[in-house]
Formats: sequence, structure tokens, C-alpha cells
Amino acid sequence: MGTNTRILVINPGSTSTKIAIYQQEKVIFLKTIKHAPELLRKFEKITDQYEYRKNIIYEELKSADVPVETIDAVIGRGGLVKPIASGVYRVNETMRKDLLECKRGEHASNLGALIAHDIAKMLPSADAFIADPVVVDELQPLARYSGHPLFERRSIFHALNQKAIARSHAKSIMKKYEDLNLIVVHLGGGITVGAHQKGKVVDVNQGLDGDGPFSPERSGSLPVGQLLKVAFSGLYSYEKMAEMIIGKGGMMAYLGTNDAYVAEREAKDGDEKYLRVMEAMAYQVAKEIGAMATVLKGVVDGILITGGIANSKWFCNMIIERVYRIAPVYVYPGQDEMGALAENALLALNGEIEIKEYK
Repeated sequence: MGTNTRILVINPGSTSTKIAIYQQEKVIFLKTIKHAPELLRKFEKITDQYEYRKNIIYEELKSADVPVETIDAVIGRGGLVKPIASGVYRVNETMRKDLLECKRGEHASNLGALIAHDIAKMLPSADAFIADPVVVDELQPLARYSGHPLFERRSIFHALNQKAIARSHAKSIMKKYEDLNLIVVHLGGGITVGAHQKGKVVDVNQGLDGDGPFSPERSGSLPVGQLLKVAFSGLYSYEKMAEMIIGKGGMMAYLGTNDAYVAEREAKDGDEKYLRVMEAMAYQVAKEIGAMATVLKGVVDGILITGGIANSKWFCNMIIERVYRIAPVYVYPGQDEMGALAENALLALNGEIEIKEYK
């Protein structure tokens, strides 16, 4: 491609859709489109929203200063497709079918590929892609064992941000990601800790509804015996139990808030309850880092901490004081999903990484 490659990035969330146009690495248009919750409730399934969201996006693009016909590629946030290796995938009919049928669950990110595909078809010569969806699966065989054959450990984590931060870190120290052993920690509404061994995430806690540290709104690992007793007590429906684990677990359950900034402020103002919960969350994150160090047999080139809560030096320091002897710790606050998607598309268009086919 030339030096003026333009990429449209689409990142659907539960009540908003972020769109951006990048010219090479520089963002030249950025917009967050808000969707009224009462309007979205009219759709039976999340995937039923895609025509509605697509049309709004296209209208926003037509009113922007950037001519849509100059766009070379459209990349959407990858959704709950089948487990796949890390990389950039062309949106094809097999992927569209899996997402439309919600075979592996409903999530707003499922709309990314569907919208990207349809908008790319409206443009003169644009391809549609996804990159590093949450179901990226590079687990080594031993990591799949749970303790019972009915339950296999699955890879669901913040793959896009973890991979982008790992590659960026490697570049900053003039090394290749594929030559490093890293532990990457994403601190957000969910928390995932991945063991990156020579370019592959060989183990990671299942951060959506599974194991690992509790987070602002997820319970993480729970004592299984106690969980069974509560589940079969007759006091809670399946939906209420699911809420305990995802959405109203973790900090939300303990403190009534999922805002880490609020919790930190209250803790610093002397509220013992807030302080203990935040300390416990940092403690569990540090324990997970220690576990991933054993996965890498103690050969760790760096521990990278990223995500929204990484903006808190206070919280990060509670983790660092427990793990700094394992390896040097680097903090990269926030996350740039839009930039990471654009970078993946650009690398693919330039032939620097392979464009994979979803099967």
C-alpha cells in the first residue's frame, strides 16, 4: 500500500459504537456514537442491532470531512467466534454465519465483523477484517486441564490489548515479541493475566466468567463447595447467580461500586473496608502473576501492567511490591483498542503479517 493508507475502525460496545479513520498510524476522525438503552432493548438479540448500527455509522462517515471512497480497509472488533490463533482474519461467510447464529454467545463485539463486512461492500475496494478477538486460543495442552473432564479451561481474555502492549513493549526495548517471555496484566472491568511465551499466550485466566483475580465487577475464582451450596439453596435463579459472577461480583459485590477511582479515593480517605477490598484485589492479581511465572519456569523478561486501572500508581504499587523480584515491571496505563486494530490492519495490508482465513 501507499503512504496514505486509510483504515476505518469499528468497535461496538453495549450502549455505544466507537468509530475512527486512521491515515497510516495517525487518527484523522474519531467518534463515539451513543445508543439509547431503551432503543436497543427493542432488538431481541444483539446481532439484530447490526443493520441499525451500520446505517448510523455510514451516515456519520458521510457527514465527516473524510471521503469514504478513500478508505482501503475496514476492521472491526472481533467477537465470540470459535477459538482461533492470534492474528488478522478476513471476514468471510463462515465467520458471519457463526456470529449471526451466536453459536458461542452473545456480545456487542459480535457486531464488529458484521458491520465491517457490510460497510466494506459499500466501498470501491476495501476489505473487511477482525484482529485478536477475546477468544484467541494459544493455550498449551497442560493449561486446558481443569480437574474434571467435563470442564475444560478455555482461553477468553483481553487478547487485543495484551498482544498490542506486548508488541509495543518489545519494540521499545528493540527486541522481537517472539523472542521474549512476558507476563501481561490487563486491569479493567475484568482482569486477565497472560503468560506470553515467545509470542504465544500459553496460559491465561478465563477473565469473562471463570478463574483468576476478582475485578471491579467479576467474582473470579470462588470456593466451589460454597458456590454449589448457594446455587442449590433455592434462593437464587440461574440469572441471579450469573449476575453474582459477572456484572455484580468483585468490587461491586463488596463495595456497591465498580469504579476503581471512587474505591481508591475512599480508601485513601481512611475507609478501612474500601482499603481492604482494594488490597485484596491487588493481592489476587499478584498471586496470578506468580502463578504465570511458574508457567514460564521462572524465565520472565518482564511484567507489563496495562488497562484502565493501571492509571492508578497507588494500586499498581500494591501489585509491584509483591512481584518485582520476579522480573522488571513496566506500567502502560490505559488501552488503545482503536489504535491496536488500525495497526493490525495496516500491517496486514502492507504484507508484514499474514491475513488468515477463518474456517
